[in-house]
Amino acid sequence: MTLGGGRTALGEVTTHNIKQLKKLNSVVFPVSYNDKFYKDVLQAGELARLAYYNDVVVGGVCCRIDLSEGQRRLYIMTLGCLAPYRRLGIGRLMLDHVLQYVEKDGSFDSIFLHVQVNNESAISFYQKFGFSIVETKPAYYKRIEPADAHVLLRAEQKTLRKTNEEQVNHPTVNGTMSNGPTTNNSNHHNPHQHYNGRAK
Repeated sequence: MTLGGGRTALGEVTTHNIKQLKKLNSVVFPVSYNDKFYKDVLQAGELARLAYYNDVVVGGVCCRIDLSEGQRRLYIMTLGCLAPYRRLGIGRLMLDHVLQYVEKDGSFDSIFLHVQVNNESAISFYQKFGFSIVETKPAYYKRIEPADAHVLLRAEQKTLRKTNEEQVNHPTVNGTMSNGPTTNNSNHHNPHQHYNGRAK
């Protein structure tokens, strides 16, 4: 893809480029991530991607699946881009990848993340993609100010899981399936990973 006169692409996170992700995160985010975070990222598959601009790493997105509270949700742990490369559509490229993954999977209740309360550009960015502020967590971050974080959430239509549940709860009659209830889960929780929410 060509954006702003340059070539952009997403690539896998591997043992050969994980150090680039570490360096990127140390520059983009005011919080640090431990070795376990990066070990998990290497096992994340499609849920972790590096963003390239003219073959240079300029951004990254890392997610994980959250199964708490009886729901299946996708948590965006980090999504960020180096300052000189913002407003070139790179944040959109990374978030589109996440949204397409969720849509293809079809069994997520929602996508959520944490954003510092003063990061208005990130909040505005996510709101354009259907995210809403559903809670504010006081003193969520450590050693940075402001310490409070908004929880942003986007509810998803569980197409695959909904179909499976309807087949169990509403058996087919003469080859047709009855209509089942619509699921609309928008709960949230406080995961341990910290996220600054610099989306662009």
